[in-house]
Amino acid sequence: MTATVSSAPTLEDRSSSSLRLSLAPVGPAPALLDGAWWPRSRDMAAELPSLTAVLDPLWGRITRITVNPTHWPVVPRKVPVAGHVVKVGWFLPEQDPHELLLLSYHLGRWNLLVVPPQTPPVTAAWLMAAASDPLGTSTASRLMEEAARLRTVSETDRSVEAVWDSEGGHEARDRAVRPRIPAVTAALPYQPMGR
Repeated sequence: MTATVSSAPTLEDRSSSSLRLSLAPVGPAPALLDGAWWPRSRDMAAELPSLTAVLDPLWGRITRITVNPTHWPVVPRKVPVAGHVVKVGWFLPEQDPHELLLLSYHLGRWNLLVVPPQTPPVTAAWLMAAASDPLGTSTASRLMEEAARLRTVSETDRSVEAVWDSEGGHEARDRAVRPRIPAVTAALPYQPMGR
């Protein structure tokens, strides 16, 4: 299976009706995650039909979905999708809060990282690529923690650069702008080391 989003989602992706989904290619060794889904809202009844419409032909009819309700304000018991009903369940301690588990009667189960709807496009692209890595060994929560750490590092770097620039540091980068400091030499009186 291939990814269905580009590596750098744009602002246009937020307004379009296309599904933001990235799936790991089928490989010999299963990864912890089978991909990532970036819904546009936390409304399961509105979001799940488009997800299952894409996955049903790939994975067989999705019949059950489970979530951890931590990030979902309402978890409906059933969601009508394309001519059938998907049952929805939830588990608190047993399921990663950033993961969606999909089950098919005939073909098995898949775990998707759920990228929060409000995630910036650059972070979402990183998360979707990481969750779709066929050699991935991170859980959904670990990927979310790493994305938060990377975002903090990036924000800190931008903050330090802004201070540098505000203090004239941007001028120091350009040799033509840097003022010349005259060399000053002074003779120091000789003082022998005392005995």
